[in-house]
Amino acid sequence: MANINVQFKTNYAVSSKIEPFYKGGKVQISKDEKHIFCTCGSRVNVLEIDTGKTVHSIEHDDQEDITSFALSCDDEMLVTASRALLLKQWDWKKAQCTRTWKAIHTVPVASMTFDCTSTLMASGGCDGTIKLWDVVKQYCTHNLKGSSGVVHLVEFHPDIGRLQLFSSSLDCGIRLWDLQTSQCVCVLKSHYSAVTSLSFSPDGDTMISSGRDKICTVWDLKSRTAKRTVPVYEAVEGVVILPVTKDLSEIGIQSRDLHFVTAGSKGLLRVWEASTARCVYSQARPSTHCLPSEDAEETDDDPRALTYLLHLPVSDRLAAVTAEHNIVLYQLPALSTQQQFVGYSDEVLDVKFLGKNDSHIAVATNSCQLKVFELLTNSCQILYGHSDTVLSLDVFKKGFVFASCAKDRSVRVWHMDADSGHVRCAAYGSSHANAVGSISCSRLKTSFLVSGSQDCTVKVWDLPEDLSATSTDLHQLAARSTERAHDKDINSVAVSPNDKLLASGSQDRTAKLWSLAREASVQLLGVFRGHKRGVWSVCFSPVDQVLATSSADGTAKLWSLQDFGCLKTFEGHDASVLKVIFVSRGTQLLSSGSDGLVKLWTIKTNECVKTLDGHLDKVWGLHANRKDDKMVTGSADSNVIVWTDVTQMELAEEQAKQEDQILKQQELSNLLHEKKYLKALGLAISLDQPHTVLSVIKAISQTQDSHELLEKTVLKLRVDQKESLLRYCGVWNTNARNCLDAQAVLQVLLTHLPPEELLQYQGARTIVEGLIPYTERHMQRIDRLLQASMFLNYMWQKMRVTGAASSMGQDEEMDTTPLGSRPVFMIDKDGVKPSGKDKREEDDSGNDEDSNCPAEEDEEDDEEVSAAKKATTNGNPRPASQESSEEEEEEQKQTKSAAKCLATSSFPQGSALTS
Repeated sequence: MANINVQFKTNYAVSSKIEPFYKGGKVQISKDEKHIFCTCGSRVNVLEIDTGKTVHSIEHDDQEDITSFALSCDDEMLVTASRALLLKQWDWKKAQCTRTWKAIHTVPVASMTFDCTSTLMASGGCDGTIKLWDVVKQYCTHNLKGSSGVVHLVEFHPDIGRLQLFSSSLDCGIRLWDLQTSQCVCVLKSHYSAVTSLSFSPDGDTMISSGRDKICTVWDLKSRTAKRTVPVYEAVEGVVILPVTKDLSEIGIQSRDLHFVTAGSKGLLRVWEASTARCVYSQARPSTHCLPSEDAEETDDDPRALTYLLHLPVSDRLAAVTAEHNIVLYQLPALSTQQQFVGYSDEVLDVKFLGKNDSHIAVATNSCQLKVFELLTNSCQILYGHSDTVLSLDVFKKGFVFASCAKDRSVRVWHMDADSGHVRCAAYGSSHANAVGSISCSRLKTSFLVSGSQDCTVKVWDLPEDLSATSTDLHQLAARSTERAHDKDINSVAVSPNDKLLASGSQDRTAKLWSLAREASVQLLGVFRGHKRGVWSVCFSPVDQVLATSSADGTAKLWSLQDFGCLKTFEGHDASVLKVIFVSRGTQLLSSGSDGLVKLWTIKTNECVKTLDGHLDKVWGLHANRKDDKMVTGSADSNVIVWTDVTQMELAEEQAKQEDQILKQQELSNLLHEKKYLKALGLAISLDQPHTVLSVIKAISQTQDSHELLEKTVLKLRVDQKESLLRYCGVWNTNARNCLDAQAVLQVLLTHLPPEELLQYQGARTIVEGLIPYTERHMQRIDRLLQASMFLNYMWQKMRVTGAASSMGQDEEMDTTPLGSRPVFMIDKDGVKPSGKDKREEDDSGNDEDSNCPAEEDEEDDEEVSAAKKATTNGNPRPASQESSEEEEEEQKQTKSAAKCLATSSFPQGSALTS
């Protein structure tokens, strides 16, 4: 393989995520028109309109599905109702529940709304009752009975002075309730199917109702009669009265009469004049560029059908919700599409980067519609053209032209405008006999594409030269060549970087290599055999004559294009490997599988260097951008994740961390030199390095009055620093070389800090329990050392000057006086006898001995001759003997100090720290 000096990738981090936020149910927009509230199973998600991001998620503790919710008119209060028959009041900006109470309804709540003062809330239940709640004083004010079946619609009259409430249930009537008397004043009957929405005129005297019986009714609320019935010829889910103060001539409004907009099963917004029952404007249906045989009449289950219509008066916009859970914002007066948000994408089958600097991604989902997301705002373009599920995508080199294939047996080519980002269908072709499961674009220029189908054939399609021009013409493609390539479904095709080779992978467990050099047909060059199950993906290396394949047998393989032999096998996925691509200029691989994992492999070492587990289900889509610093994945869990290569970032952070540590070590050295021990100890603790902290403790122990200085320094530390110091003591105490310093610090902590405070430290009990056995071991070691020193005393006492007769009997007891308090006996090898002066000094020295020694030992010492006196020559002591004596005395002092320190810091069995 090519030896390329590149930086291997080691990790990816999630930079953005497109995930489901709406799966059907109620949608409401805040008064300030900045947030969209919508239900998603057991949650209410809050979407920020400007960024398209979910900024809050409200969920009940019991994780019961939320059946309805209502946002107060002042945007301060959110109330949710769940299947557990509980109502919860939320401070939604903090995602905190402030109050919970029983709904009193015997079955779940179906509808909720607030009045304009945000003090009264109405809840309509599936039990046919309506409850009114004073959310300020927190009690139920009304219990309205009389509705038949589920109360699916409740609405306050906008003039709160009238104290009127409107409701609708399964009897298709609209009930008007007088809240002063708690009585139903009248039932407005006009519809023969469910009433779906109500809209009030600015003066409050006119109301328009819509229903699934394909009519809208204009009501006079003063006389409580129907003024006009408007047939709209579609099941209407939403109606909005347009303001009369705006110039809406662009949508056919020429008078100041009452006009309203409807949204329903046809998926179009239409404007109606109430006085004449005439449609004055209808949106144009998005052009699908379908073949004539593909045209069909709209049906009531059209996925583009609209289910909600909301008015945003501040920004002069309308919000429509589609049956496919998309939220579309239209700008008045032209009703032009401003923003689209995809609430739920179902299973994601493929993803690709698009646009300048990879600003967009194209997503193929379990739908006939393509979705193009702008990553900055999450706004989406929905592309219509295919009539069945889109299965695969690929993009040409420059990133503005891409291709798609679908179950409708067709391929389509799409062009994105570089300035506006608008995407249109530029060409299509349809000659396969079965679903087209894979597609690949030419690499050098936009000249051809290759498709692989379940009809076991591959087709090469030539593209027109003016495909990227501004012309809106739709080109029809014809296949240049067709070849029966495999015995079973073709799952993947790939074009080589030089556009001369084609690879295909199939369910027949093989991958094949084809030549594209001939104009009329493709020629088979070889077959790659070795996978035990179907081949899901094929990919050419960008630099080497190597092909990568992935299979349902759970492996990915590298193959030589020269002899078609297997070079390497990568094993690590627990299930099918669905996709494999090259990164890092062909030196690494990325693979995705049915186990929901994405793995990064280094080819040279055959090693998996990173496993990314951001998905919960099969990862079908995997694509790296042209700069090779990002990748995007799409999964059956409906999530699309954009990942960023953080290798360089991690290296830079590690380097900065090392440089920072060097600077801190230098600063620490300066502080120790200046004897600023408190700052030095605090700095060492901040480095979180026990050995560095230990060096500061040792430096303190070498000073005069070390115990007092250590005590003063430790007690001035912050609580978190003392906590760290206690943790370090547990580490030091495991080593006999550092146990004295650990015990010195422990003595300060245990002496001056109450057990109650120590127990507040994280892991204090575990640390102390670990200290006890090591401390006992150190005590036993010191005991053995003291016993050994006593035996050494005995040996020294038994030693005599060379040639001197033994004056001690065998039955004499051993002197247990510590070695440091007795004269050290030295042997005079020269045998020089002491002078008279030395003898007098010897007699005088006997008076200086320890008064604690037994009397019989004193008599014995009087008879013995001091080796130290015998070792003098002309009254001058020998320097070597004196040095030896001082060393022994220093050793004994250290032994005493260690024993004392260990004894003072040992833990009583009944203390709070050991209990």
